[in-house]
Amino acid sequence: MHWDVKFVQPLEEYRIYVELENSQKGIFDLKPYLHRGVFQELRNVQYFNQVGILFGAVTWPNEQDIAPETLLAEMIPADHQAKKGGLAGKM
Repeated sequence: MHWDVKFVQPLEEYRIYVELENSQKGIFDLKPYLHRGVFQELRNVQYFNQVGILFGAVTWPNEQDIAPETLLAEMIPADHQAKKGGLAGKM
């Protein structure tokens, strides 16, 4: 679908940079999720950095995932973040 994730990269402070099939790019902050159920495992930075894509969703090896719809609803557009200096030196 047009909102499927086509690229993901881990960033500092438990954030990820994502690019969607519809050309949207942004930063998604996972800190609010790190104390919930299966997402607690993401607090391990080495594990967090194993982020990938499966069937258009952001995923980790032990089946944690963030649906594209959630990314769209909560991510900060990359152009907005870049204007604030938030991407400089972070990727």
